[in-house]
Amino acid sequence: MKIVVIGATGTIGTAVAGALAKRHDVVRVGNRKGDHRVDLASPDSIKKLFRAVAPFDAVVCAAGLAKFGPLIKLTDEDFQLGFSNKLMGQINVVRMGLSQIADRGSFTLTSGILSLEPMPGSAAISPVNAGIEGFVRAASLEMPRDVRINAVSPPWVKETLVALGMDPSPGMPAEAVAKAYVESVEGAKNGVVIDARAFA
Repeated sequence: MKIVVIGATGTIGTAVAGALAKRHDVVRVGNRKGDHRVDLASPDSIKKLFRAVAPFDAVVCAAGLAKFGPLIKLTDEDFQLGFSNKLMGQINVVRMGLSQIADRGSFTLTSGILSLEPMPGSAAISPVNAGIEGFVRAASLEMPRDVRINAVSPPWVKETLVALGMDPSPGMPAEAVAKAYVESVEGAKNGVVIDARAFA
C-alpha cells in the first residue's frame, strides 16, 4: 500500500513511518521537513498535499498542535490553536483526502489519553482529543467506498517525557505506540478509538 504519514518527522510519526515502511510504500510528510510539507491549520495546504501525493491507499495523521497550561492562564488564542490545528486540521485531512483515497482505504487520526484521563493543564487539549474521537465515530457511519476511519489514543510517550526533562517511567516507547497505528491501517477496525496502551 501507499501510505501518507502526516507528522512523520515527529516522535510518534517517525516510529509509525518506520513500522509501516517495512511492508508498505510510505510518503513522509512534515511541517518543516519530509518528502512533502503541510500546514494542518491551512485547508489550502492540505489540498495541495493530496494533489501532490495522490493516489494513495491510507493516511495516518500523527500531528497537530494544542496548548498545555493552567486554565486560569489559557487565552482564547490558546484554545483556538488546538481547535484550528489538531482538531479541524485532522477533520480536514479526512474531508479533503476522501475524494483521493483508494477504495477500501483508511484514515487513522490521533487523539490522546487526555480525552478520558485529564490532568491539570489539559483544559485546552482534552476537548480537542475528545472532539477527534467523536468525529471518528460519527464519520465512520458515512465513509463511502468501504473506506475506514479510526483514531489512535496514545498515552504519554517515553521519548517525549525525556525531552521535557520529566520522569520517563510512566511513558510508553514510541515504537510500541506505533503498533496501534499499524493495527488501524492493516486491520479491519472502523469507527474505533484504539487505546495504544493495549500494545505495550
